[in-house]
Amino acid sequence: MPYFCCMSRKKKFHLFENIEVVDTAAKGKTVAKSPDGRVVFLSNAVPGDIVDIRTGRKRKSYYEGRAVKFHHLSEKRVDPVCEHFGLCGGCKWQHMNYQDQLHYKQKEVTNNLVRIGHLELPEITPIAGCEKIYFYRNKMEFSFSDSRWLTEEELKSDIEFEDKNACGFHIPGMWDKILDVNKCHLQEDPSNAIRNSVKKFALENDITFFNPRQRTGMLRTLMIRISSTGEIMIVIQFFEEHKEKRELLLHHISETFQEITSLQYIINEKGNDSIYDQDIILFQGRDHIFEEMEGLKFKINAKSFYQTNSSQAYELYKIARDFADLQGDEIVYDLYTGTGTIAQFVASKAKKVVGIESVPQAIEDAKENARLNSIDNTVFYDGDMAKVFTQEFIEQNGHPDLIITDPPRDGMHQKVVAQILRILPEKVVYISCKSATQARDLALMKEDYLIEKSQAVDMFPQTHHVENVVLLKRRKSK
Repeated sequence: MPYFCCMSRKKKFHLFENIEVVDTAAKGKTVAKSPDGRVVFLSNAVPGDIVDIRTGRKRKSYYEGRAVKFHHLSEKRVDPVCEHFGLCGGCKWQHMNYQDQLHYKQKEVTNNLVRIGHLELPEITPIAGCEKIYFYRNKMEFSFSDSRWLTEEELKSDIEFEDKNACGFHIPGMWDKILDVNKCHLQEDPSNAIRNSVKKFALENDITFFNPRQRTGMLRTLMIRISSTGEIMIVIQFFEEHKEKRELLLHHISETFQEITSLQYIINEKGNDSIYDQDIILFQGRDHIFEEMEGLKFKINAKSFYQTNSSQAYELYKIARDFADLQGDEIVYDLYTGTGTIAQFVASKAKKVVGIESVPQAIEDAKENARLNSIDNTVFYDGDMAKVFTQEFIEQNGHPDLIITDPPRDGMHQKVVAQILRILPEKVVYISCKSATQARDLALMKEDYLIEKSQAVDMFPQTHHVENVVLLKRRKSK
């Protein structure tokens, strides 16, 4: 395996020839091994490829690089369906067969639980794959920019590009560059039609696109939500307020897409485009749409959190409920409850469900949804989990027989883990969107709990992301 080295005053890179890509790694990358024994992380290859690699960044124990020549293409490869693959960072595994995607997601979860947590695992239930591997997202957020990302081919051409307006996604690592998207394969119609229509109408009517460096321009972001019930919510975020042009665009959207349930807008003049501290103004229709799951309705507003894959969220929650195996007389705590979706999903099989969440608006949504669904055995509290989930709180609400926890990617706060270990409920169902932090938390609990079941769930086909559900049962000796 020969390799070459090129040095300059500023940087040094290597060229490794005929290297086999052997595995996947974190963040959607793949792995090869260099002739000097170091690991090489690649961004554009599939396990089974044999490639020449040009390295970029070098660390003590690994390189980062790209495949620059392919000698043999892996049998795991498929042709990407999206014209933007390789530039857009959203679907990094589109060039890999879906069954192989599932294999590597399952492998990652198992490896993290064993390697990081040093956990004893039962026989692993095979990963639950998605029926729909494209057009599965119920929510998409697009950004506008007057300085779109130019491709390598465009830069090499002699063409002077006058129109640099874009509506699409941020280039990975480029906060001020947007890839102009023609067709996205993540959200069903009329998502693409709406986005393209908004862009076309804006260009035809001199409605300016946002410039993040100069902080100028009208159009900033476009949010499209399409629920499982078929209802559609559009939220447009403007940076500059020009009433006449704003109303012109909004009327165009409402007249062109009469199936829209909710059309709203925001005037956001601050540095970032987060909407959670912004006033959202209703232009037409309702200020919410509805999601539905097993007869339960969930009211979704512009700021509401809801799992972005509606159909697979149902499968995830069914697995969590099956793991819980409730008999009807249990007190259940739902930690990190969000808008109370899981809490309400299991409420009919429990005596009482107590939900805790740090976001006040989410708790208000949870209470509203419980009223909407005539569920009277749930209570919801907002506040910092580490501060709310105390002994006094438990005395007030009852000792839990079961805890369901679905924390953010960082996992549970150590104080929350410590409190679970103080009160020792009989069962814990731990839902995680990052198995590495799940493994870390479970390692702290393994003296008191045994893993009874573990089930990975794929929520995001064409990406490396994967959820995992674990059932813990209290050890009998305790």
